Amino acid sequence: MSIDKKSLQKDSHRFCVAPMMGWTDRHERYFLRLISNRVRLYTEMITPQAILFGDRKRLLDFNFEENPIALQLGGSEVLQMTECARIAEDWGYDEVNINVGCPSGRVQNGHFGACLMKEPELVAKCLEAMDRVVKLPITVKCRIGVDDQVPEEALPDFMEKVANAGCEVFIIHARKAFLKGLSPTQNREVPPLNYALVEEMKERWPKLKIILNGGIETLEHARQHLSKLDGVMLGRTAYKTPWILSIVDNLIFGEPEKCMTRKDVIEMMVNYAATQKSLGVPIKSITRHMLGLFHAEPGAKTWRKFLAEEARSLDAEAEIIRHAYFAVCEAASLKTQGEAA
Repeated sequence: MSIDKKSLQKDSHRFCVAPMMGWTDRHERYFLRLISNRVRLYTEMITPQAILFGDRKRLLDFNFEENPIALQLGGSEVLQMTECARIAEDWGYDEVNINVGCPSGRVQNGHFGACLMKEPELVAKCLEAMDRVVKLPITVKCRIGVDDQVPEEALPDFMEKVANAGCEVFIIHARKAFLKGLSPTQNREVPPLNYALVEEMKERWPKLKIILNGGIETLEHARQHLSKLDGVMLGRTAYKTPWILSIVDNLIFGEPEKCMTRKDVIEMMVNYAATQKSLGVPIKSITRHMLGLFHAEPGAKTWRKFLAEEARSLDAEAEIIRHAYFAVCEAASLKTQGEAA
């Protein structure tokens, strides 16, 4: 396997936020980018059919500030995947990622996602065709196996075939997926994690970039894995507790510590939301992603409740984000006074 075709940016995948359906839309990604300059962001999974025959602008447009950003595709039809890779490059994406990890029934019916762990040759064929027509990296997000597969056999077989087709970056969710009997939520929690197997893949193919996904809930946990692997990917932890990303640039990438506060982010989001509102975007489509900003902080409940209630109306304005912050400050002050008394 040769790794000399592309020169991937150093540390470009060292810390990633996972693609999450219904969550990592452009508003969420803009919000997270304000908190961290360096984390790599991914779109929600999009099917080639949606891109080729749907509202392409709505699906693919992103804010310039979101870069670096990757488009995740869920598909297995070679010509469609290849055309979407071309479109992604023209649209300005930094990477196209092939989903070989989602176990949902709808995804299986579409013949993509985790079921493709059983068809590494097809994944390799897609990747090779896509790689041939674009300069941006084509990467794969996969599981360690599915159903009755033996991960110690299935994962290296899958990786070898796909790497031989040109893949240099593997994002591995360190769990098996069960295509029948477990829901997508259960598939993220029930199958046991096998970090050791992912580390073995790095030892076996040291020139490949191996990014670990699954069960990483703290930055300390992430740092432990980064001593053996090229990167980590956080999903729901990054979404539900987004301020955890505020120290990633310093702690993971070694950049100078930022002095940005939650208030700074809120002010920028007020401006962003006002612009989006003028374009017809409901404020609730933006504020729903901000509910975890004060997680575990005084006033967190007030923040969530205020945004959830006040953003509900289609007439809601961006200013409610600032008002929610004032409510948090008041709640935190009252709590401090109560404790002092």
